Amino acid sequence: MTIIPLTRCQFLMPFAEIHSEVGGSTSSLLARFRLPTSLEEKADHYVPLLPAVRFATAAQHSQGISDLAFRAAQRLAFDHLSEALRARIRHSPTLLFALQQVCKLAPIEDTNLHIWLERSDEKLNICSKIIGTEGIAHLEMSQWIQNVFIIHIVRQFAGAHWTPAVIAFEATHTPSIDVQAHWPNTRFVSGQRASWIDVPLKLLSLPNLANAAPSDLPEDDLQPFGKDTVSALKLSLPSYLDEGGPSVTEAAEMIGLSVRSLQRRLSQAGLTYSGLLEQVRFDNATKLLCDTENKIIDVAFSSGYADPAHFTRAFRRISGCTPREFRDRSRNGAGKPA
Repeated sequence: MTIIPLTRCQFLMPFAEIHSEVGGSTSSLLARFRLPTSLEEKADHYVPLLPAVRFATAAQHSQGISDLAFRAAQRLAFDHLSEALRARIRHSPTLLFALQQVCKLAPIEDTNLHIWLERSDEKLNICSKIIGTEGIAHLEMSQWIQNVFIIHIVRQFAGAHWTPAVIAFEATHTPSIDVQAHWPNTRFVSGQRASWIDVPLKLLSLPNLANAAPSDLPEDDLQPFGKDTVSALKLSLPSYLDEGGPSVTEAAEMIGLSVRSLQRRLSQAGLTYSGLLEQVRFDNATKLLCDTENKIIDVAFSSGYADPAHFTRAFRRISGCTPREFRDRSRNGAGKPA
């Protein structure tokens, strides 16, 4: 089975922002790697990770941007993590409990991200690895993000200025002298079997600085993400809908398959690409109708429909009601129409 790792658009945004700031043609470079050319308001949407890494690498080389991965990571903060993960960190009574939550919820950030804890003498190594990326070049672009977001989580307990003694990369990557000067008390190592940072065992019992009471949060966002082709497409296609949605050829290229292989896998699941895209558009529209105050016309365009009339016809065909009727029923507690 082909593994298709996805990442939240949130982690692609700082690379795109830096590239734009130095005068790069960011939209065209994103399009070159089959990535959505507009990332605005898509923080919690997903895109294929490997094209994102290739975009970042090309951005660094084409514009001569030194230490791009480090610069991008520096723009991220705790609040850029998914809402589900942030909630569980804020309600964790101790750092150890929070790290255990991170291990459980890591796939919300990157669908193939595996995080685990390893004890080493008087320290705990927080290890991370994206399954299915062995041997891929320039993964430091992703591994900087992985390590830094774990550092932000530790800082919720150890304070805003805490730094690890070691930052390790799975990739063969040596940070520049300028980057190392930014972390004067940290040693960098590379070529490891996983990326990791270390935390002294004595910090694991630290209480949460947020001082939020422990809470029984709902489990509905803890469901594991599917690793199959259909699941990957359902998660990544919403990022492209406002541009009309990719063709089957573009979708195949986006996830690293031939058109024939993609169509065969969809057929095995009882689907066609056009049918899957239509369902993704409908699901995106129902979410916007329920969760936002967006105008119907804006919901239509955001979901990839050519015009409001097309949207209304397609929506009625699937749901049996118009978008406006659906929104009214959802607000009145009637739920989704049968």
